[in-house]
Amino acid sequence: DSSFLHFHESDCDVGGSSSCESMLSLNTEKILSQAKLLAEQKRFPFATDNDNTNEELAIAYVLIGNGLYDEAIRHFSTMLQEEPELVSAIYGRGIAYGKKGLHDMKNAELALFELSRVISLEPDHPEVFEQRAEILSPLGRISEALSDLTKAIQLQPSARLYRHRATLYFISEDYATAHEDFQRSLELNKNQPIAMLYKGLTFFHRGLLKEAIESFKEALKQKADFIDAYKSLGQAYRELGNFDAATESFQKALLLNQNHVQTLQLKGMMLYHHGSLDEALKNFKRCLQLEPYNEVCQYMKGLSHVAMGQFYEGIKAQTKVMLNDPLPGQKASPEYLKVKYLREYSRYLHAHLDTPLTEYNTDIDLPGNFKDHWAKNLPFLIENYEEQPGLQPHIKDVLFQNFESYRPDVQELICVADHLGSMMQYETPGFLPNKRIHRAMGLATLEVMQAVQRTWANSKVRMNGKTRLMQWRDMFDIAVKWRRIADPDQPVLWLDQMPARSLSRGFNNHINLIRGQVINMRYLEYFEKILHFIKDRILVYHGANNPKGLLEVREALEKVHKVEDLLPIMKFNSKTRDGFTVNTKVPSLKDQGKEYDGFTITITGDKVGNILFSVETQTTEERTQLYHAEIDALYKDLTAKGKILILSAELGEVDAVCNLILSLVYYFYNLMPLSRGSSVIAYSVIMGALMASGKEVSGKIPKGKASIKISKHISSLVDFEAMTAPGSEAFSKIARSWMNLKSISPSYKSLPSVSETFPTLRTMIEVLNTDSSHCLKKTIVVV
Repeated sequence: DSSFLHFHESDCDVGGSSSCESMLSLNTEKILSQAKLLAEQKRFPFATDNDNTNEELAIAYVLIGNGLYDEAIRHFSTMLQEEPELVSAIYGRGIAYGKKGLHDMKNAELALFELSRVISLEPDHPEVFEQRAEILSPLGRISEALSDLTKAIQLQPSARLYRHRATLYFISEDYATAHEDFQRSLELNKNQPIAMLYKGLTFFHRGLLKEAIESFKEALKQKADFIDAYKSLGQAYRELGNFDAATESFQKALLLNQNHVQTLQLKGMMLYHHGSLDEALKNFKRCLQLEPYNEVCQYMKGLSHVAMGQFYEGIKAQTKVMLNDPLPGQKASPEYLKVKYLREYSRYLHAHLDTPLTEYNTDIDLPGNFKDHWAKNLPFLIENYEEQPGLQPHIKDVLFQNFESYRPDVQELICVADHLGSMMQYETPGFLPNKRIHRAMGLATLEVMQAVQRTWANSKVRMNGKTRLMQWRDMFDIAVKWRRIADPDQPVLWLDQMPARSLSRGFNNHINLIRGQVINMRYLEYFEKILHFIKDRILVYHGANNPKGLLEVREALEKVHKVEDLLPIMKFNSKTRDGFTVNTKVPSLKDQGKEYDGFTITITGDKVGNILFSVETQTTEERTQLYHAEIDALYKDLTAKGKILILSAELGEVDAVCNLILSLVYYFYNLMPLSRGSSVIAYSVIMGALMASGKEVSGKIPKGKASIKISKHISSLVDFEAMTAPGSEAFSKIARSWMNLKSISPSYKSLPSVSETFPTLRTMIEVLNTDSSHCLKKTIVVV
């Protein structure tokens, strides 16, 4: 939609009058006749009152239209020798230099020079400012381009100018301002599907998914075959976690163009994260047929194969990504940065496919620097790194297992696991249901239940090559093992097993809630809760450090309804001019009155209105030891009470055990001891340990907000509930209010042992691969 040569945009109807004919013929006579018509109608910029001059100018403009830029420049230059201030010739020569190609800086500079001369001679023509913006923006001089477009809009507002300026704001990630300009453009001309699409994208990038969806649908009303709108609609539904609606939108895009690579890529990614690996692979393979060097599809193809246990194909695809070295000065893609870690981890997994899981420990086996770099997503520059051995031919790939090939009691086990895993699904925007993770964490829950019951009955467990009584970390390690194999792309690693050097500096678990104007949809429900917490901390701070100004601060805080409104208040008495941090404290149960560091909330802002609102936990050795001591004490207490519970199931004992389990996990959530996956791992431990105590979670994690007596708002992210609760008791009350605990069904006791049924990585991958759609048809006795 370039505005170069937009003098063609008058009222000519393409395919209609002869003046709109394509200028492909380079026949001199035809060029002259086209120029004559152009001159007579004065259909070029800055036409003069002299007919002869106009004919000469028109010839040069027709030459531009034919792509003969050097000839056009020579023609304009000849005219300018005779008349140095002939505006139309200066303007035309500027256009021709721009058309020649901005990859050559000389062309760009000459084009800008000519257009600036036109502006000095004729300062009231919006199209010249727009042309100059067209040249400035590809050069990265966005603020100058925006200034030119603003001047053009002041001279003569138009739908196109607002759309053009909106696009530049969008590129600059100023989505709020871009939205305003797209809106103005649409008010002047509502039938603009592209502007409507981009208006939707300004919502999408700010986390306003429902508004984005409305805009994408509006764009489709204007243009029914708009592939990009269907693709964006699919992505918005995927971000919302609505798998069916996303699938339908991607399908519609592919019906319009079955070779639309971006849609194939996005659909494949969604299917992978939904746990439909077979289907995902089909999309990645199709994508690579069309675009063999597509790094995302190649990486995801390799990942999907490895996740399904097809290591030979997986590593072949990974190696292709590794060979795609970035050019000097070119930024490496995220896939290129990640692929060597994936290849090394894939080789490690393959080597251990048939080793009993009880005989080795991934956290100990993988080199410290490898784990540290992988978890921090750093480039693979590891000194003296010894590669994992290549694939051993005697270790075969994992073969597909039919659901019917499992014994009936194992089939029952799988169906129960699927049900339990689905109970962990967050019904909050931003969380796509992943049936593979559901099954893995359901099996983890059952294995935790069985291991805890054995421990309470004084039985030992075999872990990491040793037979001993189970410790709390072993309980979590069961869930870690299942979470790891469900998605090998994510480094699920214990942070305290990282190299000492890394821990002494502190290992940050970082979540951006708002970055710039981009809102993290997953945590939107928590903003208000965190805002209340910050307000309380600010009052405590000013009460201690600025008692005279306390009243003024209190009054100002009453008017605050958004996080960004806090910044000016902190400037009353703050060392940091443009931001501040607030630390949460976690009270100890072991040592009354003692508090540990929780997480840090950071808010910073700039003049434009871009803010960074983030939370992070810093895992240092000292902090880890304090939390470990707390968890150790709770686990000791839990084991003692669990042993009593096995002998006499009194109501009071069950209650005490439930509270101990929730308190123990409260400290785990606040410690955040894993590089990834802490939340679902902890929740499967809660469910499994509660089941060992005879209680089953029958309530789903609540959707959205629900008012209850305990806290003003309750949302659906268990980790954030723990992190924002004032203490372990408060967390226990909140969790129990929606867990709806009931007595466990006796049929759980007849289920086979998870650790004995799936003793190796091979058997774990097999069970995650198997299709269990029949589970929906048969009644699950324990539900």
